[in-house]
Amino acid sequence: MAATAPTIKMGTRRSALALRQTELVIAALQSAHPHVTFEVHAMATAGDRDKSTPLPEMGKGLWTSELEAKLVARDVDVIVHSLKDMPTTLPEGCVLRCVPAREDPRDVVIFSKAREEAGRYKKLKDLPEGAVVGTSSVRRAAQLKRRYPGLVFRDVRGNIETRLRKCDEEGFDAIILAAAGLLRLDLGARIAQYLDSNTEGGGLLHAVGQGGLGLEVREDDEQMKELLKAIEDTPTMTACFAERSVMRTLEGGCSVPIGVETAWVEEEEAGEKKKKLQLRAVVVSLDGSQAVEGEKTQEVTSLEQAEAMGKELAQELAGRGAQQILDEINKGRDSGAAVKVGA
Repeated sequence: MAATAPTIKMGTRRSALALRQTELVIAALQSAHPHVTFEVHAMATAGDRDKSTPLPEMGKGLWTSELEAKLVARDVDVIVHSLKDMPTTLPEGCVLRCVPAREDPRDVVIFSKAREEAGRYKKLKDLPEGAVVGTSSVRRAAQLKRRYPGLVFRDVRGNIETRLRKCDEEGFDAIILAAAGLLRLDLGARIAQYLDSNTEGGGLLHAVGQGGLGLEVREDDEQMKELLKAIEDTPTMTACFAERSVMRTLEGGCSVPIGVETAWVEEEEAGEKKKKLQLRAVVVSLDGSQAVEGEKTQEVTSLEQAEAMGKELAQELAGRGAQQILDEINKGRDSGAAVKVGA
């Protein structure tokens, strides 16, 4: 960095969670670069402004494209994204440069206060047939319909605080949210159950990149790339690149029910312990009746290898029927049929 004190303009959404995530990034960067000044440039994106249209109907880039326009125009120097909101293909001249350490990537169950106070329900499997579960994610709804066919799923939009209020006041028995946002906003006390592939009664694989933050910069901005190295977490970034490669290969987005799960595991080979990346993925039909899932575990030492691993797993899934599921979903979308959570 130059001897003069530079000012870095941080682009982000205007929601409480986005601002909190940006604060966390700035705090980490400030610790590594105490001479640098950081300015927050927040804006409401299309996804923030439209509170009524179901997310699957809004297309890709609803949380990111307007911020990226500011990045390309040099109005900001870096964008702090929730990584799960970032399309896997970025605008020309933009790159995903840094993924810091990840918060818990799992989805969680929040019971309405009425259900909490009744004290009868501790897990999703405890809910009676016909109970109403809120989620705006077709990925969550599709996987959960497969495991819990007696539940009713209803769309719920808004920021975290809004969705918690709707859960308590608008007839929901429970809602499904990402653990990361609740934990970052100190709302973890509302979490009743964490969901993953090993959940009793039926698992749930999380969204690509969930729990991670993606720092996007201009491809030619070597100064910003160097500055961000200080907070890069290589295991997280590697795992997230593998996850994003699965989605990119399957051409999925927020309107496609693709779930993933990654973990670093130790395996012994020829008497030597090696750390390997374990990658799971699933593609589920909207009604939960069909699913294709798979898993790969291998040694990964670069982002290129991570992307190749994700691509290989995605191609395996596609060959075993995942492509047919996705083609049916896309056919419905092309015909004008809405992709609905409660479908």
